[in-house]
Amino acid sequence: MFVNEKLVPAEKILNEALSKKIAIGAFNFTNMEAIQAIVTAANKMQTPVILQASSSAITYMGFGYLKAMISAAVDESKVPLALHLDHGKDFEICKQAIDNGFSSVMIDASSLDYEDNIKVTKEVVNYAKNFGVSVEAELGTLAGVEDEVSVSEGKAFYTDPSQALDFVEKTGISSLAVAIGTSHGPNKGRLGNPKLSIETLKEIKKKVGEFPLVLHGASSVYADLVEICNQYGADLKNAFGITDSDIKEAIKNGIAKVNVDTDIRIAFLGTVRKYLAENKSNIDMRKYLGAGREAAVEVVKRRIKTFL
Repeated sequence: MFVNEKLVPAEKILNEALSKKIAIGAFNFTNMEAIQAIVTAANKMQTPVILQASSSAITYMGFGYLKAMISAAVDESKVPLALHLDHGKDFEICKQAIDNGFSSVMIDASSLDYEDNIKVTKEVVNYAKNFGVSVEAELGTLAGVEDEVSVSEGKAFYTDPSQALDFVEKTGISSLAVAIGTSHGPNKGRLGNPKLSIETLKEIKKKVGEFPLVLHGASSVYADLVEICNQYGADLKNAFGITDSDIKEAIKNGIAKVNVDTDIRIAFLGTVRKYLAENKSNIDMRKYLGAGREAAVEVVKRRIKTFL
C-alpha cells in the first residue's frame, strides 16, 4: 500500500510528460524543509514533480519520519506527486522502499556487467509490479560523487545505444537512465560547461522509441548561487553544471525526467550561510532554515521553468 493514495507511480507522470515534449523535475530531499520547498514550488508552477530520496537520505531520516513527512506533503500538494528511490544499489533496498510506500524505485546495477544488470533489474521489476510501482534502471555510468554514488571519471562510460532496446525489453522497466555526459555533484567535468552528447541520446531514442529517458546529474549549478556560497565562507571551487540550452535539447530528444539535487543544496547552503553571517545573535534555527527553504523554493521553480 502507498503512504498516501494520492501518490502516483512515476511512470504515469513521465509518459504524460513525454507526450507533451516536456520533462518532469525529480528533486532530491533530505529533510522537511526540502520537501516543503519542492511541493511549494510545484504548486506555484502547477506541474507534477517527483520527490526522491537516496538510500543514505533514508538512513538519515528513517522510513518512519520520511513517510509522515511525505503524507503531509501529499495532503498539501495541488499536483500529482511520485515518491522515488534514487540509486537503489540492490534488490533489498528497493524492496524496503516499495514496502514502505514508495511509488517508484531506481535499481542502479550499472556497475555490473550487462547480463547481471539485466538479472538484478528484472528481479526488482518482478517484485515492484505486484504493487503497481514504477522501476527505473541505468545503462552506462556517470562520474562524480553524491551521497553513496562515487564513480571516477576513468570508470564512467556512455550508454551504448545498441543495448538500449534489448535492455528495456528484457527487464520490463518503466524508464531508463542514460549516461550522455552529465555527472553527479557540483563539478560537472574538468573544464566547465560540459556539453551533453545529444548525438548519443538521439541514437538511444531511435532504438527505444517513445520511452521515458532519464537524465541524472543534471543540476545547472547556477553561478550566482555559487557566488553567494563562496562569499559567505564556502569553498566551492570549479563548480559548474549543465547549461539550460543543453537540458532543453535533451528534452526534445526523449528525456522525460531530469534529476536535481546539487542545485537545491547550493541554494540552501548559500542562504543559510548568508543569514548566519548577517544575524550573529540569532539562535532560532527556524529563521535560517526558513531562509534556506525559501531559497530552495526559488531554485526549484527556476529548474521547472527550464523543463517545460
